[in-house]
Amino acid sequence: MTDSPDPLASPDPAIQATGIHKAFGVVQALRGISFSLDAGDFLTIFGPNGAGKTTLIKILTGLTSASGGTAKVAGFEVGNGDSRLRREIGVIAHATCLYADLSALENLVFYANMYNLENPEDRAIEAIKEVGLEGRMHDRIGTFSRGMQQRISIARAVIHDPSILFLDEPFTGLDPHGSRVLKEYLHSLHTKKRTIIMTTHDLSCGMEMGDKVAVQMKGRFALFENKDNLDTGGFEELYFETINNGN
Repeated sequence: MTDSPDPLASPDPAIQATGIHKAFGVVQALRGISFSLDAGDFLTIFGPNGAGKTTLIKILTGLTSASGGTAKVAGFEVGNGDSRLRREIGVIAHATCLYADLSALENLVFYANMYNLENPEDRAIEAIKEVGLEGRMHDRIGTFSRGMQQRISIARAVIHDPSILFLDEPFTGLDPHGSRVLKEYLHSLHTKKRTIIMTTHDLSCGMEMGDKVAVQMKGRFALFENKDNLDTGGFEELYFETINNGN
């Protein structure tokens, strides 16, 4: 079997989407989205509910198929069933994908075994320490707060050290403390090796964390730009102007 592509050695984009369409019956959820990201890029996608942000994430991670267009992620064509793609990506979605009746450690050992990691318990303990919850590793996930569950969910998503991380509204339901802890940890995950796509409604947080910015509405990117080319202080006005002009 061929080794996974090295995201730093490859001249190809880490993510390349070309003309992505998705239809649910007569409803057009995505209408020809195209973009590319290099290794180490952090793209924040803003947009109102119903813009198709989650649908785009599901297509790029292989959780659903596109109706048209192509996508290549970490050197692999999305949608052809290549199991190697799963090892290169981590996904944090609305559902934590954790088992409430298992402890944090048991959950992460389960996922470490799924990825055939060496010393799965040691790696699980290390991942729990990285999110600052080693004191609760033997407690059932069902007893955790939303913020604690989200932190374990991120540990689950990165336990296999993926080169690409997808975050779909990771701050939903978190209190200010939980948001701050999560933000600090996500900053540590953004390296030259790891490419990140995050969807969020939090304009200030999303602008702070990303180095590329997109505004998605009605299934299209109405804006896609390097953050350095934008007036970050005036982004809220630009965002609403973009949304209003698209209605």
